[in-house]
Amino acid sequence: MHLNKKSKIFIAGHKGMVGSSVLRYFQKKGYKKLFFKNRNSLNLLDQKKTLRYLKKIKPDFVIIAAAKVGGILVNKEKKAEFIYENIMIQTNIIHASYLAGVKKLIFLGSSCIYPKYSKQPIKESYLMTGKLEETNENYSIAKIAGYKMCEAYNKQYKTNYICLMPTNLYGPNDNYNLKTSHFFPALISKIYFAKKSKKKFITIWGDGSPKRELMYVDDLANACEFFLKKKTKHSLINIGTGLEKTIFSYCKFILKKLNVNLKIRYDKNKPNGTPRKKLNSNLAFKYGWKPKFDLNTGFNLTYNDFLKKINQRRK
Repeated sequence: MHLNKKSKIFIAGHKGMVGSSVLRYFQKKGYKKLFFKNRNSLNLLDQKKTLRYLKKIKPDFVIIAAAKVGGILVNKEKKAEFIYENIMIQTNIIHASYLAGVKKLIFLGSSCIYPKYSKQPIKESYLMTGKLEETNENYSIAKIAGYKMCEAYNKQYKTNYICLMPTNLYGPNDNYNLKTSHFFPALISKIYFAKKSKKKFITIWGDGSPKRELMYVDDLANACEFFLKKKTKHSLINIGTGLEKTIFSYCKFILKKLNVNLKIRYDKNKPNGTPRKKLNSNLAFKYGWKPKFDLNTGFNLTYNDFLKKINQRRK
């Protein structure tokens, strides 16, 4: 089955930042048969309901963007939920997809599955060669299990289930809550409100030295379409830009974009997280995929979305 505009595609997790980007992207591209359900009408934690739904719609392709995600603090406080919900959601969808006859599936992972002190840039082969970052260990273990499940089904059942492993993502429909968000949307929110309340400084976690590679979320949506069209020999493919900055540098970038001069203070009682996390995306590049958005363009689109959310709260 080749991907075309009439292909039936089930997008799991269409309400989140990644899933909503995938849905927008495929709608804009003219795909006519896109299937998606909110949690009230289909709880992906329920194995029987997930299987019943997929057998009913019989999709040609499945994209798994559904996951429980968050930053360091919520990962630390909700360890049980992170490992349970992620394992259950991905297991239910992958197995139900197989039983429903789906031959091609994309499972979206996370670069945090790689060892904390991995060689840089990180190749796919470095998976499970060292200890994980403690602050998101349970989420990482769940994602590793999802990838391994795809790999096992490919070997045993001759499916083509691919795990795309994106670097840190940002974009419209992100979570800007300081307690539960990732670092970049948290910085946007923190700097915006510091400017609004005329503060003289902001405080960031750790010492600002960890390096992070960022990618605009629509580049991942594009990668989903690209690899649904590709016959691949690999079950795990890194998706990134190859560009990285320190947390401090990202902070300075946002300060400049918002035209505000604030001092940066460091809360060194808070963890830094993984010191560096840059993906080697040469495999994806060899297949012919490339990212399209630079940081400046991606930020502008993201910040407009952030302002819309702020204005909606005021109404």
